Amino acid sequence: MEPHDTLESTVTPFVDLERETWARLSNQMEQPLNQDDIERLRGLGDTLDLQEVRDVYLPLSRLLSLYVEGAGATHRATTTFLGEQTRQTPFVIGVAGSVAVGKSTTARVLREMLRRWPETPDVQLITTDGFLYSNAELERRGIMQRKGFPESYDRRALLRFVSAVKSGVPEVSAPVYSHLTYDIIPGQRQYVRSPQVLIVEGLNVLQPARTRSDGTVGLALSDFFDFSVYVDAKTQYIEEWYIRRFMKLRSGAFSDPASYFHRYAKLTDEEARATAHDIWSRINAPNLKENVLPTRGRAQLVLRKAADHSVRRMLLRKI
Repeated sequence: MEPHDTLESTVTPFVDLERETWARLSNQMEQPLNQDDIERLRGLGDTLDLQEVRDVYLPLSRLLSLYVEGAGATHRATTTFLGEQTRQTPFVIGVAGSVAVGKSTTARVLREMLRRWPETPDVQLITTDGFLYSNAELERRGIMQRKGFPESYDRRALLRFVSAVKSGVPEVSAPVYSHLTYDIIPGQRQYVRSPQVLIVEGLNVLQPARTRSDGTVGLALSDFFDFSVYVDAKTQYIEEWYIRRFMKLRSGAFSDPASYFHRYAKLTDEEARATAHDIWSRINAPNLKENVLPTRGRAQLVLRKAADHSVRRMLLRKI
């Protein structure tokens, strides 16, 4: 059975909306982005356009802005009840999904769209790539070929980071990852400074908490999320998108001598496709099946894409 069928039963925790129904929610809203914005935001291989932004991301950004307003109302009610004045902590949104499914583009578009609503001008974005162990550490642990799997991340540091943000710490920093060198950049940090909204994007952000050796269960990263999005598509589509992106990178980032993948730049089309398929089959497909896809049902919203990369259905968790 196709894994996606698990969300298809008659009674589910989700409201299942076709794109056309969802898009009607934006009829009275003004499109805040232009074509230059689209070119800047979309990732390699994504087919993001102005129509996609209007139909999919404009209603979503409005819904999220309403959730942020609702969180503010809850905060005010709580402080009134307690008789204390405390600062509201950031509203945290998790964005999950497979390699090559377009989750990074989704996160960037949401950041830009939310910034255009008057209620949420300060939106910051962090990716979990910065919390990957360095290549040297992955080699030391013997898991370099499992980069992207949950064990390849410094999960404690990631939890401490998001916990500090959600606790209201004024300035929190994270390591910076280079997709050119395929490694952490030594000594470089990204700073998050008291945002209204923080978007946390990554493969494994919806992973459940691990059971410790003594049988107790720790915290999960998603325990700190106020809302979460899973970007979904059939596995066969994602594999083809991954291969297409790999082919395009040969004349792009791979052509840079400083690139970790420079050795792939001179491959023929046939060799490149075979190499990309091999990497997908050995690393990305198993990680998707074992670790990423099982977290889909934990999201508040599932954006389901068709073969052309466009979002065709939205599954919103019922309240």
